[in-house]
Amino acid sequence: MKFENSDLYSRILMSDTDLDSLEIVPLGGPEGSDEPFDVPEELPILPIRQTVLFPGMVIPVTVVRQKAIRLVKKIYRNSDVNSRIMGAVTQAKPLKEDPSADDLYKVGTVAHILKMITLPDGNVTIIVQGRQRFQIKSIIREEPYITAKVEAIEDSFANPNRKESKALLQSLRDGAHRIMRLNPEIPQEARIALDNIESPVFLIHFLSSNINVEVADKQRLLEETNGQKQANLLLQYMMREIEMLELKREIQTKASSDIDQQQRDYFLRQQIKVLHDELGIDSPERDMDELRIRGSQKTWPAPVRQHFEKELSKLQRVNPMAPEYPVTLNYLEVMVDLPWNQYTKDNFDLVRAQKILDADHFGLEKVKERIIEYLAVLKLKNNMKAPILCLYGPPGVGKTSLGKSIAKALNREYIRMALGGVHDEAEIRGHRKTYIGAMPGKVIQNIKKVGSSNPVFILDEIDKVSSDFRGDPASALLEVLDPEQNSSFTDNYLEVEYDLSKVLFVATANSLETIHPALRDRMEIIEMTGYTIEEKLQIAKKYLVPKQRKEHGLKSTDVRVEDKALLRIVEGYTRESGVRMLEQKVGALIRKIAKAIAMEQDYPKVIKEDHVEKLLGAEIFDKDLYQDNDIAGVVTGLAWTSVGGEILFIESSLSRGKGGLTLSGQLGDVMKESAITALSYLKAHSDDFDIDYRIFNNYDLHVHVPAGAVPKDGPSAGITMLTSVASIFTQRRVKPFVAMTGEITLRGKVLPVGGIKEKILAARRAGVKELILCVKNRKDVEEVHPDYIKDLQFHYVDTVDEVLAVALLPEKVSNPIKFILPEERKETEDSMIKVNVV
Repeated sequence: MKFENSDLYSRILMSDTDLDSLEIVPLGGPEGSDEPFDVPEELPILPIRQTVLFPGMVIPVTVVRQKAIRLVKKIYRNSDVNSRIMGAVTQAKPLKEDPSADDLYKVGTVAHILKMITLPDGNVTIIVQGRQRFQIKSIIREEPYITAKVEAIEDSFANPNRKESKALLQSLRDGAHRIMRLNPEIPQEARIALDNIESPVFLIHFLSSNINVEVADKQRLLEETNGQKQANLLLQYMMREIEMLELKREIQTKASSDIDQQQRDYFLRQQIKVLHDELGIDSPERDMDELRIRGSQKTWPAPVRQHFEKELSKLQRVNPMAPEYPVTLNYLEVMVDLPWNQYTKDNFDLVRAQKILDADHFGLEKVKERIIEYLAVLKLKNNMKAPILCLYGPPGVGKTSLGKSIAKALNREYIRMALGGVHDEAEIRGHRKTYIGAMPGKVIQNIKKVGSSNPVFILDEIDKVSSDFRGDPASALLEVLDPEQNSSFTDNYLEVEYDLSKVLFVATANSLETIHPALRDRMEIIEMTGYTIEEKLQIAKKYLVPKQRKEHGLKSTDVRVEDKALLRIVEGYTRESGVRMLEQKVGALIRKIAKAIAMEQDYPKVIKEDHVEKLLGAEIFDKDLYQDNDIAGVVTGLAWTSVGGEILFIESSLSRGKGGLTLSGQLGDVMKESAITALSYLKAHSDDFDIDYRIFNNYDLHVHVPAGAVPKDGPSAGITMLTSVASIFTQRRVKPFVAMTGEITLRGKVLPVGGIKEKILAARRAGVKELILCVKNRKDVEEVHPDYIKDLQFHYVDTVDEVLAVALLPEKVSNPIKFILPEERKETEDSMIKVNVV
């Protein structure tokens, strides 16, 4: 028991309250009889928290909410002394700052305001006396405060002179005195007050108000209308409190000898143990029993079960206060949380899988066909011993989302593990559990999270795994991705083998050069090339525009985007292989419309091509268009970048000198070697191209690739370099609307290169009409959709001679350079020749 009201007057004294002005009215009628108080039909309601007001009790209530302060001040100032009443009802949800009628209990007590004290902080403390219980029948209004229609609850205690009633009341008094003896904190005034109470009803209310129980239990006592039942319930609560006080005294008695530091710790542990047992709170024994039960339900292999039981028996011998205890407990919890031999049922309906892939991704026909083949083999073999798929391609082409579609098609759980920036081997294999803060690797953690041993596991950005002094994560992935080894994968933390053979691993990468060679050997590379403009247009139309409309709260009737507008966004505002930037630009377009709708402004419901620049601003990118010229030495080449194909121009010029070679345009080593090889080939075969060999030693050659701020490298500019150098030395102009790509050897052979699809699309965008490719790249052209190459002419070559025969026009430029050799040179003030500059 708290008996918190017994020292009420001392607490009021501390707040400078005039005690003489407190008018404590006896409960009921004259001489404190049990006659009921006349409760009005309507009452303003004051919600109170963490306490219950009982009839006859005088308690202080601090009012902090503005609505409640206005109610209290209005009642106190605008009424006479006998009319300062309101309903005090306890909140069922004490944390609610602005409670409504639904947040209150239905039974409360009429509160008579005896005194109101305004505190310096603006809050108000009132001294109230409970008068009569009531029940809320209905709510009349909730503003400016809650007003309810109420019905009085009469206090009654039938036949108080019966032996049973007398015995019950005496038990209540005896129990209260026993609590007072066990709890020395209860003041003497409470004992005196208890002895002076004669009314059975007031005795019950007095003890109910001061019993040390939860607010909900006190409310239950308040709501009980039968005096006998109310007294019995109160006696139960008092007996429970007596048991707790006696148990506390017993614990204190048992643990009170020789209190040094070690004995003090032992005493506290004994208290915690006894309290755990009495309250049913988890204890170490309970934890071990739960682990044992969960372990018996697992279908793990015999060696794993033996290891688990060994660790569990070790845990039983460890002191719960020892540092090793939580380490071993966490380890065993990880073991029972893992889904050992728990699998989701696969759905091998390949027609359904094809529909899901087609619905989620436009184009990518070869990739989707390979995935269906993969699932077909899985269906027939029913095991995963097959090469790990690695989706390789530029950003934003749908590599990661393809993995999610595979999981949806198979009805498997989906896991995505981002490997970008992972440089610690322990993130894959986990830490030894002896280390502080040890945990399993991310592979085991993710499988534990999804609760299935056969998820679709996406290893995202596997090419961005890095290594340092903490280890090589790529090497740790070798066991994970090897179908012959991952059935017995061992995590450093787990220490036992875990079967990963049923997991469908799919890796994604932007570049193959940075992948560990042994890791790359374990994967089947599936190249995902960039989207064409036509494909981007369809993706934007079918996927991106509806998605952005939905995300911005618009309907299909609110706005529609024409194909020409989407095409202008693709060509003028994005330069990428994927559609990530395209989605951002479509989102920006839809946001403009959403803003206009929200502000009730006029906007175009059909976005046309001429609306795009008004909504998104000026175009960001210019088209790479073919630039025709009449100058020798300028050639159009094709290059592959991470955002798709592009065209580039290679320029050459000559000036008098000593046969030097200058390369500019921030070229890489490979392109420099291509230029040197091209020059060496021309020197060796100068007679074949009608070039005077003496020119090479008397003129300096300068080869330049524009856009010098952009680094350039790669093995695909060999024939372009050779054609440019041959053009400037022979003074024969390059055939208009021709572009080329391929590498050369010193023997004059043309070698195949990669990225053919992206380069063809770039040439088509730029207006090129003829392409020169290595004959071995014919197979790459045949894989491109016929619609994208129908207006292009291809020249397949095997040697440099064939390249120059196609690329160079037979006649020289209209104003060719007149090469002057030393023996022909005349002495003049200006011996420099005019240098052609583009």
